[in-house]
Order: sequence, then C-alpha cells, then structure tokens
Amino acid sequence: MPINLTPAAEKEVLRILESQNKVGWGLRVGVKDGGCSGMSYHLSVEEHSQANDHVFECGAVKVFCDPVSYLFLNGLVIDYSNALLNGGFKFTNPLAQRTCSCGTSFSTGKSQPLASNSTSCCS
Repeated sequence: MPINLTPAAEKEVLRILESQNKVGWGLRVGVKDGGCSGMSYHLSVEEHSQANDHVFECGAVKVFCDPVSYLFLNGLVIDYSNALLNGGFKFTNPLAQRTCSCGTSFSTGKSQPLASNSTSCCS
C-alpha cells in the first residue's frame, strides 16, 4: 500500500518547499526510535530519493520512504491541520497498535527497527 498525503497535507508540504526555495524536492517519511509509544514519525525534505527507497506520487509531492521505515508505515495517511490547538501534521497508520495521546509516536506488533532510547513526546 502507498503512503498518502491528504490534500491539506500536500498543500502544506508545497508551502514549506516553496518557503525554503526547494520547489520540486520531496518529502522523506520515516520512523526513528523514541517517543512514549516506541517509534516516532520523522519528516524531512530531500532533493532526491535514495537507492532502494519506496517513492510515491501524492499529487504534486513526491514522498520517499526507506525500506525499513516502510515496514512500519505501509498504508500511512498524513493529514495537516492549521488549528491553533493541536494543529500540524497528523498521522493515521493502519499498522499502529498503540499511539501516544499527541499522535506523534506509535508501536506495532513488529520488532522495533532501532534500539530504544525511551524519550518522551508527550511531556
């Protein structure tokens, strides 16, 4: 299954890319160890995909995901809200069995990709 952006998320990514003079670059989506539920979502912008990346076209945005992260993000939907309270990128992950209250970390039934460092995201 692909990683998808909602129209609101696509619009925000395009705004960010334009504000950083990186029009045409892509969004890297990955996981890193940490957060109160085990793994945290990680977003960054990159000019090109890396070897072995999964690459998805989400409207005008290219989304890159490394193979290890993809094991935990298969089917992920990223949304965006500009609400004053709890605004920002929102993640709907069909593989998440547990999600922290702020929605930025999660765990699945699969083994964690990295050693745990037990940082908290909901302090």
